[in-house]
Amino acid sequence: MDKIEKFPQLVPVFQNVENIIGKDTYDMWLRPVDVSFENTTLIISLPNQFWGKTIRERYEHIIKDSFLKHLGVEISIIYQIAAQEAPVPVLSAQDVLSATPAVSPVVKKIPFQSRLNSSYTFDNFIESPSNRFAYKAAEAAAHKLGARENNPLVIYSSPGLGKTHLLHAIGNQILKDNPDARVLYMSGEEFVSEYIEALQNKEAESFRKKYRTLDCFLMDDIQFVSGKEACTIEFFNTFNALFESRKQIVLSSDRTPQQLEWDERLSSRLLSGITTEIKRPNLETRIAILRQKRDSINFDIGDDVLAFIAEGIQTNVRELEGSLFRLVAYCGMHSITPTIPIAKELLADILTSGTDKNINVNTIKKIVGKRFNIKMEDFNSKRKTQSVAWPRQIAMFLVTDLTDLSLPEIGREFNRDHSTVVHARDLVKETIEKDPFFAAEINQLITDIKAVDNH
Repeated sequence: MDKIEKFPQLVPVFQNVENIIGKDTYDMWLRPVDVSFENTTLIISLPNQFWGKTIRERYEHIIKDSFLKHLGVEISIIYQIAAQEAPVPVLSAQDVLSATPAVSPVVKKIPFQSRLNSSYTFDNFIESPSNRFAYKAAEAAAHKLGARENNPLVIYSSPGLGKTHLLHAIGNQILKDNPDARVLYMSGEEFVSEYIEALQNKEAESFRKKYRTLDCFLMDDIQFVSGKEACTIEFFNTFNALFESRKQIVLSSDRTPQQLEWDERLSSRLLSGITTEIKRPNLETRIAILRQKRDSINFDIGDDVLAFIAEGIQTNVRELEGSLFRLVAYCGMHSITPTIPIAKELLADILTSGTDKNINVNTIKKIVGKRFNIKMEDFNSKRKTQSVAWPRQIAMFLVTDLTDLSLPEIGREFNRDHSTVVHARDLVKETIEKDPFFAAEINQLITDIKAVDNH
């Protein structure tokens, strides 16, 4: 499902599925398949019947629930098996003897399965002060395979900040420069699972040969190997074999090598190359990430809305992108323009609300008053002319949207009762949904208000 972004409305659906079943399971069973979606039918194209049986029995109900949760539709799923080669006919001895000699078939070389996600590249990785050293080190590792100064490369950070993206980018760049290179991406959990399976099937030697003939080994989340003695020993031996052969090793972890509690030999090996951290992205970087994603899916969403999302989600790039896709899917389905109020309501469960709680009612009145050229006292006056009433209603709406005040409390701030506040809120909200120009004006007011209260 690497091409899932051609259906933007499906991105939050399958992101939710990935969150439920786990990245490794998702990568194994769902990411490699292709999908199409029309009306309420999801078509999943698969390489074989067994694959389809596994998805149907284990994950179909999760996929359907996710569609219902994010898109509000009940779907049916059709499984399509990719066309297979015709079976080879069984020939008799006479058939063989009488057959006309044929030219020997050209044996095609089966490409090595690198397990890379081609959508993760250096070109679409947003470089920033929080990740610059890791980015430059990753570029160096890709262009100077096995060079002593870059080997091993260990990248660590909290989840969702771009470690996996860089690992795939390294692999994709290596294959771009040398398509015959043997590059393998593998998670720590998959390494452990595969090693245990190899032992059970008495295929340990085949397992070792697979890994020790690589040109570049990319292992994500190596913390899963830590604490499993037999796997740690096998990993250490694999590491040594590649290192001594001057093959590139790139590892990622959610903690530093010192915190992995490995034995001294392996820890010293990991620390002998480059160890770099990816830190949380600043506001400008988060906005740049959202802009890039918006442009890649070609959806009309204003920078003010992107800035609002970026301010509310400060820790996790994956969650940042997921929030954008959820907003895009919702607005696309309802044919409405994304606005800050819509984003706030739709993403309330994940947005950081701390900054909004400090917004002052008087700040809102001042900004709205300046925009519509009315005085502060007009907000609490009995005047009902349109030139005063409409800005007052906008201010009430903004107070309901940007503060935690109750309706009666807001009413007192404007010398009105709560029913007047409700009427103003609903009227302005309805106008926002109908008029994109007015929606943009409200977004700008919100940006101006937040700028005042954050300084």
